[in-house]
Amino acid sequence: MISLLIGLGVSLIVTLVGTPLLINLVHKLHYGQYIRQDGPQSHLVKRGTPTLGGVVINLAIVLGWGASALYRYIAYRDVPSWTALLVLFAMLSMGLLGFIDDFAKVRKKQNEGLSVGGKFFGQFVFATMFAVLALLMPTKNGFPSAQAGISFIEHRIISFEFAGRAVAIVLFVIWVNFLMTAWTNAFNLTDGLDGLAAGSSMVAFIGYAMIAYWESYHLKGAGHSGFAYSVSDPQDLAILAACAVAACFGFLWYNTNPAKIFMGDTGSLALGGLFAALSITTHTEVLAVVLGGLFVMETCSDVIQVGYFKMTHKRVFKMAPIHHHFELCGWQENTVVVRFWMIEMLFVLVGLVLFYSNWLVGSGLF
Repeated sequence: MISLLIGLGVSLIVTLVGTPLLINLVHKLHYGQYIRQDGPQSHLVKRGTPTLGGVVINLAIVLGWGASALYRYIAYRDVPSWTALLVLFAMLSMGLLGFIDDFAKVRKKQNEGLSVGGKFFGQFVFATMFAVLALLMPTKNGFPSAQAGISFIEHRIISFEFAGRAVAIVLFVIWVNFLMTAWTNAFNLTDGLDGLAAGSSMVAFIGYAMIAYWESYHLKGAGHSGFAYSVSDPQDLAILAACAVAACFGFLWYNTNPAKIFMGDTGSLALGGLFAALSITTHTEVLAVVLGGLFVMETCSDVIQVGYFKMTHKRVFKMAPIHHHFELCGWQENTVVVRFWMIEMLFVLVGLVLFYSNWLVGSGLF
């Protein structure tokens, strides 16, 4: 518990102190956000707002987890887990792609950064590295960082082992690439209103902090009664998720309407990568659809809008993603953001109920 609180505290301090420093630096460099011309006209006043705020979010999570790991090593000679480092790799690699995209936008002074092809190629390379290492690298407690299959909660709904190890690795690589691409783009689409992505991410990572923390006390072979999990180093995963909560909370102080800084793709892609990696390493890839329900809703609205328009040349929503639809319906930006936070809270609550119910059923208590 102390190590978790250290991670929370350091991550929060880094964002609260580091974000205004970054705002001043970005102002001096004239690295302001360029607003898409086809978006709501009310957003044009945000042109020039400092971006690249995701740099602080990433730094806060890394330093928070690092401080926690240092404490555990000094106090208990507990070395950092491979699984946590792998999850950090997923976050930072996706954040790097976002940084390249953001930097290209501010350098070219337009809302066009890294090409779609370049972004997908980068995601493919990093996601493939993550997938292969997650299956093959040894861990402290002997459980692999990931399972070669699709899991709801712990148990695989579909196992990729049916045709041998080599085929399982290939199928798992494809599955991880899908998850990484889907979640990074979902978080990116949600980052369209002041505070929306940061607040919703904070709520989503609270869910994962609680799940990983529960799993850490119910590991197979640990002697606890009830249903047990074969998850690799879940305590480290809980600390990482908690650091993400604190980082988003601290950043939100400056990102609420009117935002003094935007997280940019540096933040949204990193948080999406972190969410995807946590879902894989906690064996909850399908449950993540519920825990990240708001992000799924945003993505589906965009897919429906584009697909329906291509088929009929008509629109389902006034504008997509769906948060813009409600803006154009007359809702104030703050109203949309707070109500969407509430929706994400409900999704996380349902996800936690499903997780705990699964444990009760698995333990024979329900």
